[in-house]
Amino acid sequence: MALTPIQLEVLWNRLLSVANEQQTTLIRTAFSTIVRESLDLACGVFDTRGYMIAQSNTGTPGHINPMATGAIHFLNAYPSDTLAPGDVLVTNDPWLTAGQVNDLTVLTPIFRDGRIVAYFSNCCHSPDIGGRILSAEAREVYEEGLRIPITKLFSAGQPNTELFKIIRANVRTPDETVGDLYAQTASNAVGGRSLLAMMDEFGLDSIDPLADEIITRSEQAMRDGIRALPNGTYTHTLHGDGYERPLVIEVALTIADDQIDIDFAGSSPQSARGINVVLNYTKGYASFAMKAAISPTIPHNEGAFRPVNITAPVGSILNCQPPAAVASRHLIGHFIPSAIFGALAHVIPDRVLAGGADSAWMSVWRARRNNGKQTHLTLFQLGGMGARPRKDGLNTTGFPSGVGNVPVEVIETLTPLVVGERALRTNSGGAGQYRGGLGQNMSFTTRSRAEWSVSSLIDRTQYAAQGLQDGRPGALGQFEVDGVAARPKTVLWFDSAVQVSLNTPGGGGYGRPFERDPQAVLADVIAGYISIEQARDEYGVVITFEGTADQLVRLPHHYALDAAATKLCRS
Repeated sequence: MALTPIQLEVLWNRLLSVANEQQTTLIRTAFSTIVRESLDLACGVFDTRGYMIAQSNTGTPGHINPMATGAIHFLNAYPSDTLAPGDVLVTNDPWLTAGQVNDLTVLTPIFRDGRIVAYFSNCCHSPDIGGRILSAEAREVYEEGLRIPITKLFSAGQPNTELFKIIRANVRTPDETVGDLYAQTASNAVGGRSLLAMMDEFGLDSIDPLADEIITRSEQAMRDGIRALPNGTYTHTLHGDGYERPLVIEVALTIADDQIDIDFAGSSPQSARGINVVLNYTKGYASFAMKAAISPTIPHNEGAFRPVNITAPVGSILNCQPPAAVASRHLIGHFIPSAIFGALAHVIPDRVLAGGADSAWMSVWRARRNNGKQTHLTLFQLGGMGARPRKDGLNTTGFPSGVGNVPVEVIETLTPLVVGERALRTNSGGAGQYRGGLGQNMSFTTRSRAEWSVSSLIDRTQYAAQGLQDGRPGALGQFEVDGVAARPKTVLWFDSAVQVSLNTPGGGGYGRPFERDPQAVLADVIAGYISIEQARDEYGVVITFEGTADQLVRLPHHYALDAAATKLCRS
């Protein structure tokens, strides 16, 4: 297809609007808070060969990239000549798409004049898929819930009633789980309808030539970005809490002209518990990290994946083999970008982040109302991002996952839980010329007289996020029951009088703390981001408080920077 730059830009932006309409439909029709509020999802459009051309403007790398590389499995299972208008395919096989049985991928062929012209796909985290309560306790994937091979969810527009009956009988949230599947189906249909309107408007018989233009340009831009880096092999080591014991992620990046090989040899062996990561998920977060560091502005599609080759030893924590348990694979998979940024810091320290909280904290709450009704809620909490080379890290931000917090009003409306505190964690961001992002404190009680439980899928309670260029580590995360440290990654039951606290970790700092502008330190103290004591001890900045200790409102004029004492402290 011979396209002028203007024509290509018009078609590209129209394609993005189609994908965003697909996403908007999904969010507005979803039943579960995990899709509707946290946006734990991905949407994309694919050409007839199963190559992802474009994605919507949000979505987690752990859904987008495994969905993109997993589309070919759908096409192999159901070649185009076996499909008809109204067919919709589904799977949650961890090794084919997003790495855990809770993630359901739905793919829809789009027909025009009797032939397939595109595919739309989305991937969402289901509120429940049966098996154990989502945790890291399982020893095999069979314990973690219903596993659906690639099969038809709808056939010629009619629901696969037998499959829906099986799903409803095996999950704790049948209305939400099945409702989300209908929302996923509807969003693909809306995307397909808009794509057909686009093809009619611009006189396109096929989108494959357009896909070739977009993918080729993305690949070339990615290769150009890699070519600008010095050849060589660069390594980094990162530690995580693990389950039975701490674990190690080892990465070696080999840059050779216009391509990069990423090898995770030396990483811990796969675990006997459910924190294992399938290779497809490893590739998803590794390719995301490379694109974010090297060519963040290019379209994210098949072309961006091609110059990056990712390997991990078979049977390792990042390339686990069936029937390994994988339900909490995000706890380890979310470390991958930080590991890669640590290696890239050897060559482009001015373009990568310090270590962050990394793993999104996910908790699954079960509580029974006083009327006997059982409630089930999946909640995300976010820690601090690592500091950037020229900016502070973002507070309570879902990086690299992109998921969002659930509002307190939603939590307290849908469950008998009461949120006693939700606040930024003072002093949780690592000190540096640029400060790490803050985590958050959050505490829970219940209005109900019945027992209640939480499964806390969390990490960085033993190994802090590391700083870069002499930046300091962020604060460790905390999980406490009535003020006493509790065991994470398992299901705990409480009586109604208990208070549960989940305090997320902070991000690492970037650069030497004594090089931070004293006025910026003063602003952090006024905002409550750091204490006067941390300002003095970590940053060498002396600040005096001129208000009274019992004042409820702390105003900027209560604080003063002691320039002479600061100069002496920093000398």
